[in-house]
Amino acid sequence: MELAYYSDYAVRLVNSEEPARGKDTLASVEAVRELFGANQSAARRATDADVTRFRSVRARLRAVFEAADGGDETLAVDLLNSLLLEFPVSPQISGHDVRDDDGRPLWHMHLADHPSNATAGYAAIAAMGLAFHLTEYGVDRLGLCEASPCRNAYVDTSTNRSRRYCSDRCATRANVAAYRARKRLEADRSQKTGLAADSAQRSSASGER
Repeated sequence: MELAYYSDYAVRLVNSEEPARGKDTLASVEAVRELFGANQSAARRATDADVTRFRSVRARLRAVFEAADGGDETLAVDLLNSLLLEFPVSPQISGHDVRDDDGRPLWHMHLADHPSNATAGYAAIAAMGLAFHLTEYGVDRLGLCEASPCRNAYVDTSTNRSRRYCSDRCATRANVAAYRARKRLEADRSQKTGLAADSAQRSSASGER
């Protein structure tokens, strides 16, 4: 299954809000439809009522990432299981009419949702995508950006489990901030060292007199 593709549903929804910055792009049915990406047939099912429903699911998905980021593996799994129970999907084999060089369908597993509304379909795919990723790679692969005040969600697909930021932009910003902090600390230390040396010199001079 395309784990990164399905788990990205969850990441896109969670990151439609940035609480620390007071930003929320999920304010219209058009914004809901944009979250579906290329899946426009599912997007067309969205109505104004889905805006509120999507926000509710978003809060629950963020709670999963917060628990995982905080090291509470059991809570993250429990929260995700509650979503899976509420929004079930059915795995199906699909070829999408794509064929290999021998003319045979390129079969792969696909998550088929049977929703009563657009929110149910989106939530089912998002929750299942996270569940596959968590069970395959570990709960520590779900994280929140360390570049304050961002806190956007991400799924770590690095080979050495080293990801700490949601994007290259945030990583660069955090590195620049850390560099400037080090420089300020070095300057402070240098100033204190200089003051201490001056004080010692004055004391020595007074002693000689």
